[in-house]
Amino acid sequence: MRCLIALTGLLVVVASPALADPCKAISDSGRLPPWLKPGTAFSGTVRYVGDGDSLCVGASPDPAKWVEVRIEDFDAPELNDPGGREAKAALARIAMGRRVSCRAAHRSYDRMVATCWLDGVSLGERMRRAGIVEGGR
Repeated sequence: MRCLIALTGLLVVVASPALADPCKAISDSGRLPPWLKPGTAFSGTVRYVGDGDSLCVGASPDPAKWVEVRIEDFDAPELNDPGGREAKAALARIAMGRRVSCRAAHRSYDRMVATCWLDGVSLGERMRRAGIVEGGR
């Protein structure tokens, strides 16, 4: 990530640290934890929103049990595509800091594809109700 600072007509680019992925329950390689098999339910507080269809669910206070989730029932535009940043902001408004319940579907790399609900309504449905248009790749 870079910060741009304008100083009397001079543009200065300052490097800033990238935010590390806080979700560590599923490693890039290796087995799924036994408590996170496809079909199982898990719940926790949304700790981080990566984009319009991915988030981090803190299934425990221990960050080693924070699960990166790809929302199964909503396909948001990529961050740099039209509508991508708006989708991320909407998901953050809807879910950040709130407790969600999820059902694991399958693994995709170092994340779990899952349907997650907030107060009985899926996050995908909440995104559609917020007017966010689907359009991922």
